[in-house]
Amino acid sequence: MAEKSKKIFDVGLFKRLLQYIKPYRAVFVISLLCVLGLAVFGALRPKVLQVAIDEQIAPKEYEGFLFYIMLMLILLVVEVVCQLLFIYYASWLGQSVVKDIRVKLFRHMLKFKMTYYDKSSVGVLITRAVTDMERIADIFGQGLFMIFSDVLKMVVVGGFMVAMNWKMSLIVFTTLPLVLFATKIFQKYMKRAFEEVRTEVSNLNSFVQERVTGMKILQLFTRETTEYRNFKQINERHKKGWLKTVWYNSIFFPIAEFLSSLTMGVVIWIGAVNVISISPYTSTGDLMAFIMFIPMLFRPLNQIANKFNTLQMGMVAADRVFRVLDTESQIDDTGTEIASNFKGDIQFENVRFSYVKDEEVLKGISLDIKSGQTIAIVGATGAGKSTIINLLNRFYDIDSGTIKIDGINIKNLTLESLRSQIAVVLQDVFLFADTILNNITLNNKDITEEDVVRAAKAIGIHKFIESLPNGYHYNVKERGVMLSSGQRQLISFLRAYVSNPSILILDEATSSVDSYSEQLIQEATEKITEGRTSIVIAHRLATIQNADKIIVMDAGEIVEVGTHESLLEKESGYYKNLYEVQFLSAESA
Repeated sequence: MAEKSKKIFDVGLFKRLLQYIKPYRAVFVISLLCVLGLAVFGALRPKVLQVAIDEQIAPKEYEGFLFYIMLMLILLVVEVVCQLLFIYYASWLGQSVVKDIRVKLFRHMLKFKMTYYDKSSVGVLITRAVTDMERIADIFGQGLFMIFSDVLKMVVVGGFMVAMNWKMSLIVFTTLPLVLFATKIFQKYMKRAFEEVRTEVSNLNSFVQERVTGMKILQLFTRETTEYRNFKQINERHKKGWLKTVWYNSIFFPIAEFLSSLTMGVVIWIGAVNVISISPYTSTGDLMAFIMFIPMLFRPLNQIANKFNTLQMGMVAADRVFRVLDTESQIDDTGTEIASNFKGDIQFENVRFSYVKDEEVLKGISLDIKSGQTIAIVGATGAGKSTIINLLNRFYDIDSGTIKIDGINIKNLTLESLRSQIAVVLQDVFLFADTILNNITLNNKDITEEDVVRAAKAIGIHKFIESLPNGYHYNVKERGVMLSSGQRQLISFLRAYVSNPSILILDEATSSVDSYSEQLIQEATEKITEGRTSIVIAHRLATIQNADKIIVMDAGEIVEVGTHESLLEKESGYYKNLYEVQFLSAESA
């Protein structure tokens, strides 16, 4: 990556970006033709002026002068039309390419393992999917074609100048190497500056996103002043990054403008002296045409440097986006068997797993769950309870061992069919900024509103939903902030129930709710666990006393298995100690 950053322009990255133009070849060709038109028709106007002055005005022959005036007007109109078409189609192409890349990026991110999201900043990923994409669009709308247009215009203008008067052209071309050298230095430093800017933009987005999400914690622990100070520091670095680009611009553009003005002054001086000399090699028309040509030659050079800034920002953004696209963090979805409806037999056979290499979370566990059973898993925080759920859904892949459902290795099943048969109710319920209905169905067209109402009545929460403004169409806002934690939990129960899963998992579903919501949840739990394999993870041991089997875990190992009654009979048993501690705590409360 260090080598890559030293390059002023990464040709390999640019070629990769151009691959996305293939579906839009026709628009690309139209844009190029418009660029060609801008260069040719723009350069023709000074030539027409030169002919008009030398052949009509100088000899005072006015009969054909109107023709040249009309010709210049036509050239101007055609140039304007080319400019209009160019701006529209180049921008259209940029947005179309970005749409395709953004869709591909999002589809790629949807398949990432949870490990990737565990280690990645949400703010940075948002920057990649939104802000960086706009910079890539600018490559086409304001960078690539503009640079090509300016270069082509310079070549055409230079060609006209040489053809008209090569001696005057030499005067103009003398200063070009100086501008080109300055441009090269400018581009080198601007690339570094833009890389710094993009890094600071990502840091800023990440910081703001996390602090806004965790604002309640900041205010609870009176961290406003500290975080304000941290934000000022990040914002200061962001400002300094941008000021570097401003500083380089403030140096380059005055120098380029000075050289352009100096060149024009020398041309006017030498040309005027030559026109009035005894044996001139420059005509009045040549001098007037060159006065028009010089800005057309130097201004594109200045614009190339400016547009190269845009191109560099786009290339830096593209490099970051492609790095995400090149990240191989997907669960291996090579299974071919489709799980249509599980009976619900689950086997873990000597399963080992670690989130961090050489730090095992599960240490060779084996368990057997029969179809229709309700299994409870208990243990201290960090024992590995939630990890079992993550592995069953294949959010992570195991290090060794086998996990089977109905005797089939879950790796042999397609991910979509596997997960469609398992519903999970988490302790921390996530709701989208949408209606209750859409949060339940997740916009699944196969689940109708009537199905949702029927399911809500079946598990006893229909009255609660109907009591809300607009009922099932009540917008719960971002993360469901308009609902209490218990109400959000009830919504998640209904979401699991309407999906009609073969296997149901409840992860700490009643750990942080009020007594009324807990009663509704208990009733809902009895209904939705009926007739299907259910795995319940709970801290409150009173909620799992009726489980068919209780699995007790400690430090990634299964230490006890049995029913509530049988486990309480074990002297100094792990479960018995847990139960007695909770029972005594409840009594003292």
